[in-house]
Amino acid sequence: MLSLGVFLAIGLVATGNAFLFGDPEWNNLRVTWSPNPFGTYGFNAMPRTVDEAKAQGFVMESDCGGAAGIQGKRFVKGRDYALVLLYDTNGYIAGIQIGVPKNDSAGFPPVKQINHPFIRVANMYFVTAYFTDPATICSTGRTGAKFAADGTGDSLYIQNGTNAVTDSIKIPMTQADVAGTRWTKGHCFVTMGLHYWYDVSTDMSCDDFFPVFLLYNHGKLNAFGWAIGTAMSSPHLEHPTSSVIQSFIDPVPTCLVQKPHLSTMHIYMTNVPLADTC
Repeated sequence: MLSLGVFLAIGLVATGNAFLFGDPEWNNLRVTWSPNPFGTYGFNAMPRTVDEAKAQGFVMESDCGGAAGIQGKRFVKGRDYALVLLYDTNGYIAGIQIGVPKNDSAGFPPVKQINHPFIRVANMYFVTAYFTDPATICSTGRTGAKFAADGTGDSLYIQNGTNAVTDSIKIPMTQADVAGTRWTKGHCFVTMGLHYWYDVSTDMSCDDFFPVFLLYNHGKLNAFGWAIGTAMSSPHLEHPTSSVIQSFIDPVPTCLVQKPHLSTMHIYMTNVPLADTC
């Protein structure tokens, strides 16, 4: 196995090439952190057009307007709802979702988080992020020229209500702008970035734990992720133990350490996550 130093060197070379050849900053969409970057699911590149999605075995779960309150054409592969890709009316990548099965006996999702941010569709609850203004996804969409210029997107929105257009939170694009908000600075982890969590404290209730984290590298937002406090079995998900949670969060909520299961997914909008050194 190659050393981390070699991985980083490869990443830095690739990043330099992207800069020289004028690629957009958000030049890919990759999911799932892994200690083995060459594994089947580690840092897996996702299709960024509908045509590519269909070619890779994704099928449309719902068209624009087919899932109340959610924007985009929703595509799933192998009925694995932990990874749902959203495309605009023109077929360009527009967002991503994670779906959690409705489980009343487990008390998940927490009652106070239903509709904020877990939106119910059939017998599942979804947390949704958009890579462009939700208001345009099912109306005008992006042109080919806009997609070529912006890549995966030009902004990040987290849906936090039943109407994506009116209830989505626009995330600060720079670390400087996130300062002074309720996002709490966590820890740097090479190949991930500098973590930010929403309003965490040691004695908080996990019913209030917002299941989204942000990642900044060199002062810019280029990744984010889900942190779901229940057991999920998708191969796209990571399962950090309580002993490593402190590597990402500061302060660490006591309730989170006590949870028997935590399912996470890192989502990268760049081609070379190995170059993410914070």
